Amino acid sequence: MSLKFARFGAPGTEEPVVIVDDADGHAQYFSLLPLTRDIDSAFLSGDFVAATQAALDAGDLPRVVPSGRVGSPLARPANLVGIGLNYAAHAAESGLEPPASPVVFLKPSNSVAGPYDEFPGLPGAGKLDWEVELGLVIGLHAHLLADEQEAQAAIAGYVLANDLSERELQLGGAGGQWTKGKSLPGSTPLGPWLVPAVAPDGSHFDVDSLPLSTRVNGVECQRSTTADMVFRAAHLVHHVSQFMALEPGDVIITGTPEGVAMSGRFEYLKSGDVVEIEAPGLGAQRIVCA
Repeated sequence: MSLKFARFGAPGTEEPVVIVDDADGHAQYFSLLPLTRDIDSAFLSGDFVAATQAALDAGDLPRVVPSGRVGSPLARPANLVGIGLNYAAHAAESGLEPPASPVVFLKPSNSVAGPYDEFPGLPGAGKLDWEVELGLVIGLHAHLLADEQEAQAAIAGYVLANDLSERELQLGGAGGQWTKGKSLPGSTPLGPWLVPAVAPDGSHFDVDSLPLSTRVNGVECQRSTTADMVFRAAHLVHHVSQFMALEPGDVIITGTPEGVAMSGRFEYLKSGDVVEIEAPGLGAQRIVCA
């Protein structure tokens, strides 16, 4: 049996749910409201997996039938940290060498969206791009961690992410800056659910060779695995902790594989385009550009 954590409802009124997959692959949904008002810093900083399993075993969580919008699987993070050029092939298609040290940037927390929300883009923008990514959800206060073992222990779980980017603002001319191109509202869809790093039975969710893929209007653009990352998950958490304090509920998105529009092999996004991303175990997203 596996647990996945999700939130359903209109923006700002989402309610937390745990999804239980039985041995036959059938999903059942249970409200987390008896345990927590939201999937947030306070919930994730405790032993949320054990607490949820105990409540399920005791019959304390009512079964529900979610309907309507699927929100981001966690409440707005205090810090949303991006990693750039973390796949060698993506660096190459960008005309750059793989970095010797992680490239780090910050995204506004209000860029987080649900996995099926419409992406509003930016009026007049001509270089909107997609980036499928593995997201790391932090579960402990993490500052100046001693090693990657401590860093791994600070990861509460994983989410699927899309780092939608406006390349003209990011890279164009003297005024181009990564933050400008990666801060649009709705530009960081997360979910549809959060998978714990460690399941109730003690098994670990494997992100060492996790497949990632993207289709735009049905055409496959990205297909790779996290085995091709230049810097792995624990290394990234350890590295970031050396210059900022990560808190429970923070998210690190870990970079994208090759196959983005910036490569010149695909057209940039326009109104009506459909972007679908997927990773086994982490689910799938479908974003329509406004």
